[in-house]
Amino acid sequence: MLQITVPGCGELKFNDLVLDFNGTLACDGLLIPGVQERLLQLAEKLKIHLITADTFGSVEQEVTAIPCELAVISTTAQAKEKLDYINTLGAETAVAVGNGRNDQLMLKAAKLSMVIAQTEGASMAAVLAADILVPDIRAALDLLLKPQRLIATLRT
Repeated sequence: MLQITVPGCGELKFNDLVLDFNGTLACDGLLIPGVQERLLQLAEKLKIHLITADTFGSVEQEVTAIPCELAVISTTAQAKEKLDYINTLGAETAVAVGNGRNDQLMLKAAKLSMVIAQTEGASMAAVLAADILVPDIRAALDLLLKPQRLIATLRT
């Protein structure tokens, strides 16, 4: 469990980290450098979930060393499948990270959500649904590894 007290928001408790794969953790189907190490550290505090349509067919190979639940979803109705997934886990104790239009419902539902604007860009629908906009996945994961950084962004 990851726990932090944010002035104006109260105590935030997280059990699950739900991540989109392509465009978020990977570029062109390949894990972005530095991601695996950070996820291994976060796996000590949070249950890691990867949800993807696996556009490049590489997710299983790319994440073999990462302790995670992998959900490969259909190529249709992805936004709803991602929303259903996070609701099944318990959105009130989940952090969600994504970049695409198909992530917007998941981002809106999660207790804490981050949108990534890196090589693939970020859908404006996803940007508007998220709590935090970050420049890359390493920065997003670092916010969770050093949660005191979240206070400055989230406090009211």
